[in-house]
Amino acid sequence: MKAFFAEEQLLHLPQQFMRLGRISAPTDVPARAETLRAQLQSRGIDVQAPPDFGREPLAGVHSEAYLDYLEHAYTRWQALRDEGLDPGEEVLPNLSPYYSGRHELPARPPCPSPSIVAQTGYYLSDLSCPVGPHTWRAALRSTHSAVAAADWVRQHQSMAYALCRPSGHHAHRDRAGGFCYLNSSAAAAQRLTQTWSRVAVLDVDAHHGDGTQNIFYQRADVMTLSLHADPSTYYPFYTGYAHERGYGSGHGYNLNFPLPHGAANDVFLQALDSALVALRDYRPQALVLALGFDTYKDDPISVLKLDLEAYRHIGERIQALALPTVVVQEGGYMVESIGPALDAFLQGMSAVRA
Repeated sequence: MKAFFAEEQLLHLPQQFMRLGRISAPTDVPARAETLRAQLQSRGIDVQAPPDFGREPLAGVHSEAYLDYLEHAYTRWQALRDEGLDPGEEVLPNLSPYYSGRHELPARPPCPSPSIVAQTGYYLSDLSCPVGPHTWRAALRSTHSAVAAADWVRQHQSMAYALCRPSGHHAHRDRAGGFCYLNSSAAAAQRLTQTWSRVAVLDVDAHHGDGTQNIFYQRADVMTLSLHADPSTYYPFYTGYAHERGYGSGHGYNLNFPLPHGAANDVFLQALDSALVALRDYRPQALVLALGFDTYKDDPISVLKLDLEAYRHIGERIQALALPTVVVQEGGYMVESIGPALDAFLQGMSAVRA
């Protein structure tokens, strides 16, 4: 098994995020990635830095206008001081333009205003995505880890793990959200379509993979399936419901499995088995597993109650699919538990293909 991670991914150092009306300490800390890397190394898994692919692998995943904004947002924000203004140390929105979330509508045009303040409201969907001096680089290198893993899988018809941080599955085509800036799972799936005509993305994070759904909602070549806590009272609130099935050419190729809050191993694994029936019916030639550990019972922002044994069962089920697979790390914010969670998953993948 091969793993990919870039040191630059540690450079993203958010200072704050808003939760329940309070400025809160960040939960997406560099220690998350350091802990997971140490766990891989303890199992003798080679962790390799990905090549620098630049922005090219993000074509077809994110809009050029959004990428331009994100790459230059911090510098432009700090330049407000030259206009006699007093911006915060991080880029954060102070307005929220209406967005319907309806995937059947045409894609949003670029922000009509040249103002960095206007564009920040347009492209950052919430107050959990502060942009600091190194956010762009860290997020870009995170996607490079996923793309390098996809290239490894394409070459070896095997499995690879992308230690992605910041996470990505809440990043839509043209906006950040939920700690996510660039969608690494979507970038990996897009890369796999260069080799295979049918790819599936299975998301087992505690939160609905709304960004991934948004990106592929009208496509038949990438099936998206997401298991997550019921979003009616949990982030991302506006999507992740069972009636969302895709649109146009993509109708029938998006499936959501919302779970009751408090669901433990048995309920989660039953839903996973249902999702795998649908996945097998699709007959994908390759898989992206968006792997989150914020389903763990003691995670600070989870409402699900999985224990470590659940991750071993997930690993077993993924291994049994016998598909070329890219595992992309998503959430998981209890630093003390994510290493053991990854180890349990790898135990389930005990017959890992080299």
